[in-house]
Amino acid sequence: MRVAMISMHTSPLEQPGSGDAGGMNVYVHNTATHLARIGVEVDVFTRATHPSQGEVVEVESGYRVINVVAGPYEGLEKEDLPTQLTAFAGGIVHFARAESEHTGAGYDLIHSHYWLSGQVGWLLADLVGVPLVHTGHTWAAVKNAYGTDANESEARRICEQQLVDNADTLVVNTPDETVELARFYDVDPSKIAVVSPGADTELFTPGTNRNTERSRRDLGVPVHAKVIAFVGRLQDFKGPQVLLRAAGELARRRSIDAPLRVLVCGGASGAGSSVDRYREIAREEGIATIVRFLGARPPQELVSIYQAADVVAVPSYNESFGLVAIEAQATGTPVVAARVGGLPIAVAEGKTGLLVDGHDTSAWADALEQLLIDDSLRLTMSQQATEHAATFSWAASASKLRDVYSRALEGFVPGTATRRPRGA
Repeated sequence: MRVAMISMHTSPLEQPGSGDAGGMNVYVHNTATHLARIGVEVDVFTRATHPSQGEVVEVESGYRVINVVAGPYEGLEKEDLPTQLTAFAGGIVHFARAESEHTGAGYDLIHSHYWLSGQVGWLLADLVGVPLVHTGHTWAAVKNAYGTDANESEARRICEQQLVDNADTLVVNTPDETVELARFYDVDPSKIAVVSPGADTELFTPGTNRNTERSRRDLGVPVHAKVIAFVGRLQDFKGPQVLLRAAGELARRRSIDAPLRVLVCGGASGAGSSVDRYREIAREEGIATIVRFLGARPPQELVSIYQAADVVAVPSYNESFGLVAIEAQATGTPVVAARVGGLPIAVAEGKTGLLVDGHDTSAWADALEQLLIDDSLRLTMSQQATEHAATFSWAASASKLRDVYSRALEGFVPGTATRRPRGA
């Protein structure tokens, strides 16, 4: 089986936590890697942003990244990318045609990620007569419903409705995402498949008993401090401002009998977002001296961030799953997360962490305070967190995804697919 994955706006090879790179990058890279290891050949098509990378990057046997030139390498925001859909689609056609002439091999199926890629995938699937599998990762109507600074356009929502109507299969991360699609989009439930993401449990581990101490020394954090970490893109939808204001209240309460430190790991993402804005919030809360802004880090370095933390906070306004929560738990670090999206599945409430209803500052301060003060509870959760995270793996995700592909192919006859009108 040969699969063309489309990830237009962000490459699986980009650094998660910077720009538009995040959980989707991790998802695409790891599913492609593990699909290749079970015999599914995967080419991931993405928009070229680095001329030095070349057109084809062979990540490992059976998994390649194809960099398609569509617009300038730099200077385009994600909001500008709809202007390059035609160029991007044409680049994929050109590459696939040349490949077919050279090797005689085509693609059996297209799997698109995010709505921009979905629009391209929808066109190409119809042109070549193969099934379209689509994963939205985030959905405009869902983001807007949670009342942050998202303000996703009605044009995007319409494009997503078209994809919901015309994809042969929709892959979602959790049953909760199925409910949200039914609530906000006119969806046929029979075309939805739930495939939970995984975590690299070989990379993200608690390590030895000295790892926390070593990680803190490397980061310049007091060994005996109580440390809260945030990992992710710096945008209000991810909630770093929620953590900073809760940390400010914690500092004012003076209830923790140890120095308090906050590690914020990630880069600014989205129009109007900047690290300086969050630095200003820390100054307003009087905690500028105890907050460290670390910037985006590769997975190999994220391990030490998780290990250095007593608690990892995930205050997002919505998450289709919550990979940061699983990675943190895999290192043995309990999580305090918002009760939204897939996070109630990623976090076993009361066993591996706590879930907070809403984003009230006092409620978040209460939850963080509970885990930071109660060492016995935190240690018990740490042990259970590792066991819980072990139930999620990328190998299992890839195996389920291969089954989804097989079912899509079994029920598909080229030229007979019934599509909704393109303007619907």
